[in-house]
Amino acid sequence: MPPLRTALLQSSGRPGAVAENLKVLDEAAARAATSGARLLVAPELFLTGYAIGDAVPELAEPVDGPGAQAVAEIAVRHGLAVLYGYPERDGERIFNASQLIGPDGASLANYRKTHLFGCFEQEWFTPGERAVVQADLDGLRIGLLICYDVEFPENVRAHALAGTDLLLVPTAQMHPFQFVAESVIPVRAFESQMYVAYVNRTGPEGEFEFVGLSCLAGPDGTVRTRAGRGEELVIGEVDPEFLAASRAANPYLNDRRPGLYGSLA
Repeated sequence: MPPLRTALLQSSGRPGAVAENLKVLDEAAARAATSGARLLVAPELFLTGYAIGDAVPELAEPVDGPGAQAVAEIAVRHGLAVLYGYPERDGERIFNASQLIGPDGASLANYRKTHLFGCFEQEWFTPGERAVVQADLDGLRIGLLICYDVEFPENVRAHALAGTDLLLVPTAQMHPFQFVAESVIPVRAFESQMYVAYVNRTGPEGEFEFVGLSCLAGPDGTVRTRAGRGEELVIGEVDPEFLAASRAANPYLNDRRPGLYGSLA
């Protein structure tokens, strides 16, 4: 299989302005497609903005709502898959969610954040209950987590054991926790033998200051591409052949002794 060219959109768009954020996404998709990308990944809650406070209930929408339909049109128009974050309404509950739309406009997967960070998220969102959500794209098994989820090694290892090749992590990583982007993400990719696309917001937003530093980390623990601190679209490749060779050479998953770890859960 050829490498999957993957575009990371580091942007906060305009908080509270869904139509403007869709324009930003459309423009990024056009640039990504021109570069040969087959996948575009946007940050956590990109559709609406992160620091939207009391507007969460107003801006939340169902999994097949107007935002999803607009993203599907973008995916079809530019011929690539799109992963975006949004507040998902399901009855009376609201989830911090991300959805992967395929190049044909079909929904491939929808994931609800399982580990909510801080007072803002815990006030407005219900935690998801599915640890591993996956989809297939261009011969690769794609897994989904959101921001804080990836900081729990159990989550990433669960994906590794389920066969995830590329883990997509839309993020709202804020100061002073930039060490997660700089150090934790490459380690997660190495210890669980997968690619990890960590895609952050950037700049001040409400009470938060997002640090950027989006990256695509490989299974050898090296960063294939890294954004700076500002608005940026960066491109990297997920190479199935390199992934297979790395897994063959690295014994972590084969040398596990699960019987010793039961007490941890």
